Amino acid sequence: MNGAPILVLGERQKKILDLCVNGFRELDELASELGCKREDLMRDIEELKAKGLIEVDRSSAEKIELTKEGRQYIRAGLPEERVAEIIRGFGELDLGSLPEVPGLSGDEVRIGIMHLAKAGALKVDGTRVKIANEEALTSALMQASELKRALEAIAVGEPPERKLIEVLKRRRMVSIKKVSELRVGLTDSAKKLLSEGMVVGTRLVTALTPQLIASGEWRNVQFKSYDLSLQPPRLYPGRKHPYLEFLDYVRELLVAMGFEEVKGPHVELELWNFDALFQAQDHPAREIHDTFFVKYPAMGRVSDQDLLRRVGEVHEFGGDTGSKGWGYKWDPARALRLVLRTQTTAVSARTLYKRGDGEYRCFALDRVFRPENLDAKHSMEFYQLEGIIVSRHVTLRHLVGFFHELAKELGLGPVKIKPAYFPFTEPSVEGFVKHEKLGWMEVFPGGMFRPEVLRPLGVKGSNVAAWGIGIDRIAMIALGVDDIRLLFTQDLDFLRKWPPPIRW
Repeated sequence: MNGAPILVLGERQKKILDLCVNGFRELDELASELGCKREDLMRDIEELKAKGLIEVDRSSAEKIELTKEGRQYIRAGLPEERVAEIIRGFGELDLGSLPEVPGLSGDEVRIGIMHLAKAGALKVDGTRVKIANEEALTSALMQASELKRALEAIAVGEPPERKLIEVLKRRRMVSIKKVSELRVGLTDSAKKLLSEGMVVGTRLVTALTPQLIASGEWRNVQFKSYDLSLQPPRLYPGRKHPYLEFLDYVRELLVAMGFEEVKGPHVELELWNFDALFQAQDHPAREIHDTFFVKYPAMGRVSDQDLLRRVGEVHEFGGDTGSKGWGYKWDPARALRLVLRTQTTAVSARTLYKRGDGEYRCFALDRVFRPENLDAKHSMEFYQLEGIIVSRHVTLRHLVGFFHELAKELGLGPVKIKPAYFPFTEPSVEGFVKHEKLGWMEVFPGGMFRPEVLRPLGVKGSNVAAWGIGIDRIAMIALGVDDIRLLFTQDLDFLRKWPPPIRW
């Protein structure tokens, strides 16, 4: 070997090089052949890379795994297959007295019936179930058989076509995870050294122990040298989600401006969500396409019957406010229906009813719910920042000044104000701020509560400036994101790279 220096490596590092002689190898494969865990090899990989002996190719991929249900369906068959077998045997069944079948739970019976009925194969008449169409049943069972074959393929590491994977995922038979793949290959330098026999592996030790000295074994081992210039592994300590950090900052800012935080229930009476805010019972926003209604229980209750009377009178003929009201017959039963609140202004109504006249400022920062189509600007569940300024002297001018001051503190840039209409405020305004990519967005709606709102709640001598801010949209500007869905992401890699603004 012409006296050339021999490269001495640890035994495992030498084995890694030998395993990669014929080309790139997956890290998981190397770990399996070396009889260790994937993470146990990471230090060796980094050291070999630092010595210029290996190249590392990193990529991300989807890993498809069977769920508990998926594994069970491989063994026993899909629910629709087993339900179809039962119904074919009995002809017609009563849902209340289905025969007990080992391994078939009540949930699986319902799942099977649901998919067969959806395919038009079964007819459900009251509690009776029977076959409605043999051709549709055969087609449904062929689809079930195809799904079962797809599960079997996944079990042996052969993913089926994408459309089947989506169906399996939707039916919770498989889960899809993003995994990081790492492939290791030799550099030209390593290939040359190995071919010339210039690399040897020996036992590598990191500490000189009394046992090594006493036995004389220290003469036959390689002591590991330390390279203090190498960066240690990066640690990711726990942290609060950046969006929650932003919301906490907004809370602190409002408290510093003299506001007090108040709370209210997510499941709310229509009374507080709509009626107390002088929103007519035939208003489109109170229909199912704009509001989530609670099914069980459907109704709530109010102990103050005089409050119901005052709200009803305002709606019908204006009560004692001087208004003409909406001019219809108000239904107190509808006001007691339960909904998922669509606006935190319901918290303001409750606060005014509780506190009445006076000098105070309150805000609520919490979630509201609306049947929106999910896109970059809209979500079905989002935060709303809402508040009131109660005083004998507060005016719309103070409210607009508050919008400008809040925008300044949050670094939102200039605010454009234009007149607006809301059922419960008059005069009303909307404030717009500009997003770098999405353009001007409406984020500051507000106005002065009408007498039709205040009088039934017991506020007779004070003015009330009210506002309901789209805090999610403001957060998009403050945090520098252009998709509202990112505010609720659980992607750890994205969150680690998303530093909060310096001002926090």
